Amino acid sequence: DPALAALVRDLAARDALKDTVVLCVGEFGRTPQLNALGGRDHWPQVGGALLAGGGMRTGQVIGATDRLGGMPVQRPVHFAEVFASLYKHLGLDPHRAYLRDLAGRPQVLVDGFQPLPELV
Repeated sequence: DPALAALVRDLAARDALKDTVVLCVGEFGRTPQLNALGGRDHWPQVGGALLAGGGMRTGQVIGATDRLGGMPVQRPVHFAEVFASLYKHLGLDPHRAYLRDLAGRPQVLVDGFQPLPELV
C-alpha cells in the first residue's frame, strides 16, 4: 500500500498522473474470514481494484459488499467493464477492435461488456 500510494503521489507531483493510468487488480479476492490456519483463501465472489489517473473520473468507490466483504450487494463490477473502460479511454472501440488468436480467428477485446459510465 505505501509503495502504490507513493507511485500515485509521485506521478501527481510530476504532473504525469493525467497521462498515466495506474491499475492494480488481482485475479481473485480473499475470504472474508480467516481459515483454520489464520490465513485467507481464494475468494472469486469479491475482489478489489484500484484505478488512478489517466484523465478518468477517479477518486470514487464503485460498488459495495456486505459488511464482511464476502458478497457484492451494490453495483457489482466485472473486470471486463474495467477493461472496456480502459480501451474506450484509449480511443479503442472494445466491441470492434480485435486481436487474432493462435488459430488466426478474430477475438474482440471485451465481449458483451460496456465501459463503466462512472469512469468515462
